[in-house]
Amino acid sequence: GFTSAGAHAASVFALSAGAVSFGQIVKAAEPAFAALIGTLFYSSQVSVAKWLCLIPVIGGVVLASLGEMDFAWAALITAAIANVFAAIKGNENKKLMTTPGLKDRLGGVGNQFALTTINSFLFCLVLMLITEGRKFGQFVKLATTNRVVLLNLIYSGLWFYMYNELATMTIKKTSAVTQSVANTAKRVIVIVGVAIVMGESLDRMKLIGCGIGIGGVFLYSVIDDIVKRLRS
Repeated sequence: GFTSAGAHAASVFALSAGAVSFGQIVKAAEPAFAALIGTLFYSSQVSVAKWLCLIPVIGGVVLASLGEMDFAWAALITAAIANVFAAIKGNENKKLMTTPGLKDRLGGVGNQFALTTINSFLFCLVLMLITEGRKFGQFVKLATTNRVVLLNLIYSGLWFYMYNELATMTIKKTSAVTQSVANTAKRVIVIVGVAIVMGESLDRMKLIGCGIGIGGVFLYSVIDDIVKRLRS
C-alpha cells in the first residue's frame, strides 16, 4: 500500500513539475529499475538478452518525446523516486502471490489489489491533507457544482482502478519486470493517443520512436525463446 501510494504520488508530482513528455521519458526507465531491484533484493532472474531488450523499449519512448522535452530537476528526481516505488511494488506483489499460505488467505489477485488500493488511499489521504488540505473545501464545492468535474473524477477513478488491477494480474502471469515493460509500451500509446486527441502533429521522430518502443516490447517477450532455439 505504501509503495503503491508512493509510486502514484511521485508520478503526479513529476508530471506537474515539468513537461509531460519529460516525465514520460524518465518513467520509461521503470523496467530497468524493476530488473535491478528484483535482481538485487528479490533473487529474480533476468537474462542478459532481456536486459539488452530494455534498450529499445526505453529508447523508443525517449525518441518519441524528444521534440517536446523540457528538462526539470524536480521532474527528474520525483520520476526516479516513482520508478523505485513502482519497482518495489511490483516485486512485493509477485512475492505475495507466491508466498505459501498468504496467497490463499488473500483469496485471489482481485482481493490482493483491493487491499493494496485501500491501504494506498489511506497513505495518499494523509499526504493530501498535509500538502493541499486547505484546498479540500474548494475541491468539494467544485465537484458538487460542476457536473463535468464530478463525472471526470468518477470515470478516471474507475479506469485507473481497472487498469491497475489488470497490471497486477499481469504480474501474476509473468513477472514485475515484464509488467514494467508493458507499462512502458503503454507510454508509447499514450504519446500517440494524446497527439491524436489534441490534434497535434505526429512527426517522423515520434512515429519512429513509437515503432522502436513497441518493437522492443515484442522482442522482450520472445527473446528467451529465440535464444533457446539458436542454442539448440
